[in-house]
Amino acid sequence: MQQATKNVGFCWRLIFLFACVFWESSSQDFGGQTQFICTSVPKDMDICAATLRNSVPGEDLKTTVMQLRETVLQQKETIMNQKETIRELTSKLARCESQSGGEPGGRSKGAAGAKNTMGDVSRGPADTLTQLSQTLQSLKQRLENLEQFSRSNNSAQANSLKDLLQSKIDDLEKQVLSRVNSIEEGKQPGLRNETQQRGRVESTLTSLHERITDLEKGQRENRPLDKFQLTFPLRTNYMYAKVKKSLPEMYALTVCMWLKSNASPGVGTPFSYAVEGQANELVLIEWGNNPMEILINDKVAKLPFLINDGKWHHICVTWTTRDGVWEAFQDGVKRGSGENLAPYHPIKPQGLLIIGQEQDTLGGGFDATQAFVGDLANFHIWDRKLSVGEIYNLATCSSKAQVGNVFAWMETSLDIYGGASKWTFEACRQLN
Repeated sequence: MQQATKNVGFCWRLIFLFACVFWESSSQDFGGQTQFICTSVPKDMDICAATLRNSVPGEDLKTTVMQLRETVLQQKETIMNQKETIRELTSKLARCESQSGGEPGGRSKGAAGAKNTMGDVSRGPADTLTQLSQTLQSLKQRLENLEQFSRSNNSAQANSLKDLLQSKIDDLEKQVLSRVNSIEEGKQPGLRNETQQRGRVESTLTSLHERITDLEKGQRENRPLDKFQLTFPLRTNYMYAKVKKSLPEMYALTVCMWLKSNASPGVGTPFSYAVEGQANELVLIEWGNNPMEILINDKVAKLPFLINDGKWHHICVTWTTRDGVWEAFQDGVKRGSGENLAPYHPIKPQGLLIIGQEQDTLGGGFDATQAFVGDLANFHIWDRKLSVGEIYNLATCSSKAQVGNVFAWMETSLDIYGGASKWTFEACRQLN
């Protein structure tokens, strides 16, 4: 039994010796071959000490072990630093998402909310001032147009009212300048005072819009009801026109209009038709860096239009529910066609047709980034597919040109909101 115990102890020493020598040969990678060395060790001697003493050379193994230990420590430190960096980045990302109020890069489509002539009341002071300044610029442009009209017609009443409105606008601009100075000096009033100030400016702007509209009525007295254009000078969530009657159920359609815009990116939404349960029943939109698109029942077809050059263009889109076939015409010329656009889906009736805004909900949910900017005229809708010749007649203002049998362009057919204005327009006489 004692001899067996000695043999077992000797075997364990031998295994340990092989492990030490193997560590030596595998830790030093010099591109050469490795070898195993068997060395006899006295019974009472420390096996690792004996290995270091008998190795060739002994100091090299000790140096290698120390280098390995140092490498391990360095790697451990690197891993700890990387973990710390990951924690910092994660923390920053969480803070950014918290400040942005939702998913980064996501598009939020909220409910309609209250609309007013200053846009979203939740905006910061700088955004509010920018929006207010743009609104004032729009009013000034309308006054300049009225001034030119009054000169040509020698209207004393128009001149008097124009002077009064100009004085009001000057007062508003002084308020804007004072507000800018207050913000720059860090002396912003409390929330209550700011709300009251916005209310006063809002009331003044509303009064200005009403007075300018009354003055503009003087221009419309002697013009035909269809010889007008709608102007949307700003990208807002409150300027739009609402068609007074709804559309019928349609299994085919043609939509035509004159457009003029140089807005970028995208001219926005010339019109949108929404029904209960489907906000994108019929929409024409050019948003962001996307090409102009027509949506039917939320299905999309990209249109080959190039119109945001600041010039008047006549565009038409035809569609039939059978196979979803569509065609696109610009300035009387066919530019593209396709199929499978909402096939066998009739346009639903009893909806709401809006000019100048994209509806996220029925009659609301307007997004300023998708609003139309520019001029629009002679908007007509038919419940059939017009021929190439009929579309050419429209684009060239031929006497044979027809008006829409579903919707015809008439001042009495629209309600105007938010400061969008009407001006005299006669196609093909005022182009570009």
